[in-house]
Amino acid sequence: MPFRHPDRSHDLATRIEMEVRERLEEAIDYVCLDALVRSRRARGLPPPEAASPDDRRAYTDHVLSFLERLRRDITRGLSVEEQRKVAGAATGTGDAQARLLTTQVALARMLPDYWQRFEAVSTGYLSDPLADSLADSLADSDDGRSEGGDAPSSRESRGLLSRLFGRG
Repeated sequence: MPFRHPDRSHDLATRIEMEVRERLEEAIDYVCLDALVRSRRARGLPPPEAASPDDRRAYTDHVLSFLERLRRDITRGLSVEEQRKVAGAATGTGDAQARLLTTQVALARMLPDYWQRFEAVSTGYLSDPLADSLADSLADSDDGRSEGGDAPSSRESRGLLSRLFGRG
């Protein structure tokens, strides 16, 4: 009898979705951390620190900004039926980051050229000085994510933020 990892005991569709989500989280993590480091370096600041609430907020702002850009750019030109499928996948409870990530999972599973599109958007995001200023301005403002706002729950933030700031 083959050994099954406890997290991999789901049906095939769920397993595929989990793998796609994990790969997306890693790719988004890489792009947003790179954007944060570039932004800080351009301003003559030291690299981000795990213990810094400001760095965590700036990273989260990059994640939200990048996910919004991915949603906008990748959904451009989709058929009405494809847009309906994506919209259906993004409904539900959860914060903005969770909904936007769910949208990307649906797009990655639906579009055969998703990863090429992702690469194009990430290249544009990293070369766009507005991405830095947008994330920086979001970090400087209290954009409603105080207690009870859109702050991710500990379970939802497990993916991107814990990988970035929880590595040993």
